[in-house]
Amino acid sequence: MLRWEIDAIGRDRLALKEAAIPSPGDHDILVKVKAVALNYRDKMVIESGRGLPISFPFTPGSDLAGEVVALGPNVSRFTPGDRVISTFMPDWIDGLRPGDARTPAYRTLGGYYPGVLAEYVAMSEDWFVRAPATLNDVEAATLPCAGVTAWFALMERAGVRSGDTVLIPSTGGVALFGLQIAKANGAEVIVSGALENGQRARALGADHYIDKTREDWVEAVYAATGDRGADHILEVIGGSHLARSVQVAAVGGHICQIGALDGFDVSAPAMPLMLKDVTIHGIGTGSRRALTRLVRAVDRTGIKPVIDTRYPFADLSAALDHLDRGPFGKVVIELP
Repeated sequence: MLRWEIDAIGRDRLALKEAAIPSPGDHDILVKVKAVALNYRDKMVIESGRGLPISFPFTPGSDLAGEVVALGPNVSRFTPGDRVISTFMPDWIDGLRPGDARTPAYRTLGGYYPGVLAEYVAMSEDWFVRAPATLNDVEAATLPCAGVTAWFALMERAGVRSGDTVLIPSTGGVALFGLQIAKANGAEVIVSGALENGQRARALGADHYIDKTREDWVEAVYAATGDRGADHILEVIGGSHLARSVQVAAVGGHICQIGALDGFDVSAPAMPLMLKDVTIHGIGTGSRRALTRLVRAVDRTGIKPVIDTRYPFADLSAALDHLDRGPFGKVVIELP
């Protein structure tokens, strides 16, 4: 088989190599990979390592959809022919995220554990869930990170309800999942992004679209909500943008701090945060149980992930370059 590997940190160390098809261990399933959705984090791991304990040679990538083709002798959750998707944090099955105050857990596929940019992978059956019946492999591959992050934030932490107002200041992968999940649950949605993406966001259900470059951006959100503010905000930008989210949050509002596009050091004014009784949720993807609930919701509501571009397996470098251009939706590697 073929798989992508790096033997040291850096894009120049990325190469497509031949390797033996792995044999599944006692509790492993062998999966024929059909599609791998890329996250900007994958690019960062390849280029900087992100300080993670990577053992070389290392295969990047975390989000796969594929088919079970062989089983270890003690597998009980799957059978050959099952369509599956990976879980981003394999050790987080349900409940609270693993880790403690000193060392929060960040043991992910394609970061701590070897990744999935390969024609076949053999991994524990506990690291997978069944794929949605209503999505093809390219679509299903987008759920393990971007999809479950938006779902876990809005539905399992913030508790979006019908009639709420949700603000999403981006048109990336997590953001567009958030838009669709919020609309499927009866919320009014405000999206902010590049002016040229407004029509596409509205076509997905956005009730309001605000140009992210507007100098009066905060006033535009106030106007769209009649000064009430947003009940829930997917803060996918981070850095100083958190201050804007605090400004436009409704009294009793929820801010889901997810992204760090503007930096990992966030800042916000304390007075409106306190006076408006705003709750900030730190979101780092979601559990396997949350992913299972998202799969059921996708099948019942007809949510279709937004795919910006598909690339063949050999064109990984071009796909990584595409991430820098700010795709509308997800960039996915498709395998034969």
